[in-house]
Formats: sequence, structure tokens, C-alpha cells
Amino acid sequence: MDKIKDTRTFMRITHRYLGYFLAGIMAVYAVSGVLLVYRDTDFLKKEKKYDKTIAKNLSEKELGKELKIKNLEAEKTEGNMVFFKQGTYNLATGEAKYSKKELPFVLDKMTKLHKSQSKDTLSPLNTFFGISLFFFVISSFWMFNPKTKAFKRGMLFTIAGLIVSIILLLV
Repeated sequence: MDKIKDTRTFMRITHRYLGYFLAGIMAVYAVSGVLLVYRDTDFLKKEKKYDKTIAKNLSEKELGKELKIKNLEAEKTEGNMVFFKQGTYNLATGEAKYSKKELPFVLDKMTKLHKSQSKDTLSPLNTFFGISLFFFVISSFWMFNPKTKAFKRGMLFTIAGLIVSIILLLV
């Protein structure tokens, strides 16, 4: 009978602290999942300007691939200068000056965790799932009395989960 009780106690304690640890990770996944649903909009994005030299005489398709601009289209060409919506490219020198709208660094890293767009059929489900996960993260802190040792240790595990997931995002 003691072995059964020891196993039950071990499972409950492990479940508790693993749950607290995962709360931090689930918070990151929840936020990134909701952000990604709207990645085809400019929500939270800032314009970033680039000025760099790349290979010379690239075709329109090669230029788009090199600059990581989807569906890049040249609007006009005057001499060696190619003009496109986001900027310019000099065929002779390889100099490209352009701008892109991007999420802040940490949010950009977070969005790489998921793939979904607001126009997709499953976007309402993905949004609901992300919001539900975030609800579970928040509501889990009401599962234990805040004055207990278990809750206080749980907060440390939650912080550890957040830190580990952020470190892994930045690696």
C-alpha cells in the first residue's frame, strides 16, 4: 500500500511542477499563436530600412529571393536602376535600398513557432486555442492557495519555464 501512495504522491508532485513549468512555455506559444493568425496584416509591425550590396544583374525573381520579399515586382527600369514597391536595386553595382515591415525581434522569433493566416479557414479555431491556452495559464494560478509552499515553488517553476522558452527562442 505504501508503494501505491508513494507513486501517487510522486505523480501529483511531478504533475504540479511540470504544469507550472509548462505555464511559461504555453504563455509564449499562446501569444505567438494569436500573433501569427494576423501575420498577413501590419499589426505591431514597424518599417525597417535596408541598404546592402548583393549580387549584380539579378533577375526579378532572384532579387525577390535574395531580399526575402515575396512576390517582388519591378515597377520600372531606368538605365541600371530597377524600381520596385519596397525600394530600388542597381543592376551594375548590386546596391539594394529597400524597406520591409517587420515585427520587433522577439515577436518575430516567437511567430516562427506557428504558421496560420487570418484568411485561413482554421484561423478562428487557432485564435480560440491560443486564447484558451492563455486562459489556462492565468487560471492555473488559482488552483493552489497563494500562501502555500507549493504555490510559491510553482511560481519559481513558472518563471523558469518562461526563461527557458525565451532563451530557446533567441538561440
